[in-house]
Amino acid sequence: MCGRFAQYQGMADYLRELNSEQEVIGGYDNLPIERYNVAPQTNVQLLHAEGGGLTIAAVRWGWAPHWAMKGKMPAPINARAETVASGKFFKQIWPYRALVAADGWYEWVKDETDPKHKQPYFIRLRSGEPMFFAAIGQLPHAGSEIGEDDGFVIITADAQGGMLDIHDRRPVVLPADLAREWIDPNTTSQRAEQIVQELGLQSEAFEWYQVSKAVGNVKNTGAALIGPTRQALIDRRRDAPVSCDWREAARSSHSKP
Repeated sequence: MCGRFAQYQGMADYLRELNSEQEVIGGYDNLPIERYNVAPQTNVQLLHAEGGGLTIAAVRWGWAPHWAMKGKMPAPINARAETVASGKFFKQIWPYRALVAADGWYEWVKDETDPKHKQPYFIRLRSGEPMFFAAIGQLPHAGSEIGEDDGFVIITADAQGGMLDIHDRRPVVLPADLAREWIDPNTTSQRAEQIVQELGLQSEAFEWYQVSKAVGNVKNTGAALIGPTRQALIDRRRDAPVSCDWREAARSSHSKP
């Protein structure tokens, strides 16, 4: 599943990558978001189309229909691409598509040296550019307050499992052109289903490296969380599989015009 991610650049950086011709309704705060450990059930900056423009709002990550909220379990944060369009649970919000702009996400795998604690990895695009998760939700209208029942879920796929764990699931990450099509109100339900089931970016587009287990605690939020561990740096020098200049990635989010 996708249970933790990073969203640390300014909204202008994400909009630049999206390259949409639509205007943003109501404007937005362009200060760096600086969230390196976004956790479920917290409010997250979300993009969706409305009234011929784009709306940006902080919406709770997690949603469930009223009939499913009888227990004390937290609202689901993910929806399966294979069933999201046809299943009963998310039927109400399937037409309301959105994007989560992100800089990467975390996956955990078994640590052979420490069986009691899994090892987290940070996953990002090889290009170093922002990415867009496909999402759906009960979304606020432009200019209105966030409702108590508003929320969203990230759509996940398991075509090849997670990046590191074949039993895991990954968020559906869309390139800019498909991200724009995903939130376009004119995109049909059938086409939207095809996008999330077949057209998400594949593993070749990504790179990953070990990060500190501190990311497992939601109270830890600093930029150091996306920094590579000593082992990741050793692996990099030996095999050079990925670029791990996390400090530059974090700095660039503050310095872009």
